[in-house]
Amino acid sequence: MTQSHPRISKAVIPAAGLGTRFLPATKATPKEMLPVVDKPAIQYVVEEAVSAGLDDVLMITGRNKRPLEDHFDRNYELESALGKKGDAERLAKVQESSDLATMHYVRQGDPKGLGHAVLCAAPHVGHEPFAVLLGDDLIDPRDPLLQRMIEVQERHGGSVIALMEVAPEQVHLYGCAAVDATPEGDVVRVTGLVEKPDPADAPSNYAVIGRYVLAPEIFDILRKTEPGRGGEIQLTDALQQLADDEKPGGPVHGVVFQGRRYDTGDRGDYLRAIVRLACEREDLGPEFRTWLRSYVAEEMEQS
Repeated sequence: MTQSHPRISKAVIPAAGLGTRFLPATKATPKEMLPVVDKPAIQYVVEEAVSAGLDDVLMITGRNKRPLEDHFDRNYELESALGKKGDAERLAKVQESSDLATMHYVRQGDPKGLGHAVLCAAPHVGHEPFAVLLGDDLIDPRDPLLQRMIEVQERHGGSVIALMEVAPEQVHLYGCAAVDATPEGDVVRVTGLVEKPDPADAPSNYAVIGRYVLAPEIFDILRKTEPGRGGEIQLTDALQQLADDEKPGGPVHGVVFQGRRYDTGDRGDYLRAIVRLACEREDLGPEFRTWLRSYVAEEMEQS
């Protein structure tokens, strides 16, 4: 008989990073507010959580992150101006972000790593399982990864991480998982985790990407986790303990994702994400694809 586990209702989005890869653009603007076509990257992430049924969202912020709060708040002056102009379309877009979810915020005083950021959510989350979504990873809404992870967690309990196969030479950029197969083709049992290993030492080419569904026992482990790679408290190190030990909070399963993912933390992939998403938009796609084909043809002629 399938065991019943508590229903997940809360999402945590760590957003306290400095965005150094995008300097100087992020000197005064949070990296999460950089636009992907015409919406900031962070809105895509919140929309993903809401689509998975999680409309209680806690954002972990830091200094200079006030624009995140402002974006998901009401802007009465702007709404009034658009209303007086009769610009219903833009008014709806402005109001959409403030109506998406019940938003909460807490500051991570010191940037001590992802594990520490997740630990900051403990008072809000309490004793319930919860989801963590990293703002650098955008998952295409046509590929419901988070919903699938929630299904797996509700069936098996414990924690669930998202995995993606990457080229061996890219393993050092990610946390990497040792896994055992299960009867479900897209689900594996995680037996070990290593943060950014050398390719020669990697247990597999299954990389951890920025979606997690975590048991609340992770907080007790994080409180005792010493700084690891980079001098930061690594979430990977805490999950390793859950994968190792048959104790409350385990086991750890992985959902192997084969859909569309955009790493907006990388400048090149950020640009590719904009191009891909713009091409697929009904309002922008036809004209933009025509221009893009023409541009590529001209570049090929000149090369």
